[in-house]
Amino acid sequence: GICGSDLSPYRGAREQTHVSGHEPCGTVDALGEGVTGWRGGDRVIVHHYEGCGSCKYCRVGYTQLCLHGHVVYGFSGNGGNADSMVVGASTLLPLPDRLSFEAGAAVACGTGTAYMALKRLDVSGRDSLAIYGQGPVGLSATMLATAMGARVVAIDVAPDRLALAERYGAAETINAAVEEPVQAVRELTHGEGADATLDCTGQPSARVNAVRSARVWGRVCFVGEGNTTTFDVSPDVIHKNLTIYGSWTFSTVGMAECAQFIVDRRVPIEDLITNRFSLDQASDAFALFDTGTTGKCVFVLPG
Repeated sequence: GICGSDLSPYRGAREQTHVSGHEPCGTVDALGEGVTGWRGGDRVIVHHYEGCGSCKYCRVGYTQLCLHGHVVYGFSGNGGNADSMVVGASTLLPLPDRLSFEAGAAVACGTGTAYMALKRLDVSGRDSLAIYGQGPVGLSATMLATAMGARVVAIDVAPDRLALAERYGAAETINAAVEEPVQAVRELTHGEGADATLDCTGQPSARVNAVRSARVWGRVCFVGEGNTTTFDVSPDVIHKNLTIYGSWTFSTVGMAECAQFIVDRRVPIEDLITNRFSLDQASDAFALFDTGTTGKCVFVLPG
């Protein structure tokens, strides 16, 4: 899968020193010495972080928080945009039979990130949920939150992505390039604001809007990376008794739970995949993804 974080080296903002691709799915080809619990041909999702395996965070599956440092496949270690890759056995999770490799690649980062953010927000059928940004993470959140019963208000500046959000279950859509989103959210929520909001953009203005469009006693979660954001803390946070969460991807346990949720609730995650490419079409794939108009884009290898 292609992720928004892959655009940083693509745009030249940082150097790509290893094989890219941190959303890999595939089959086990060969086992290293002493590896147990897996067989050749097993369908797997790769949790793209590997830590020491023994610290308190690794033991609960949050290897990206490893106290001794971690490898990120696709950035500080070789990733999945190749015919094969070598990973630690502890990073593997079974890919449910009812999920395609493309769907598993979505779960491996963007969709799994959305799922864990929704868990942090404790989203349920009682909630109105405003989601800022309808890229692959935001669209996944729209789809998953709808399956959880929430009333989703999807916000973006790209009409194509808003159309996808409506198709994936959003009850309402707001084009932030045309109307002021905070006021629009309040108008859709009896003047109070949403019960919960989620920012998937990482943009300062969207983060501020996510905070300001949450109601009193509301919950806010940030998953979009990068940038610096300034709030007027007293009126925007303290006086609203607001709870703000940060959520960084997911644990191995959370990724497996997300995959099973999609299967059990029959979430049509395959619809999230709007474009498929071979590896030799990488230039076209990144150029298209960089337009910010697509759903999930993936590389499909032969085999």
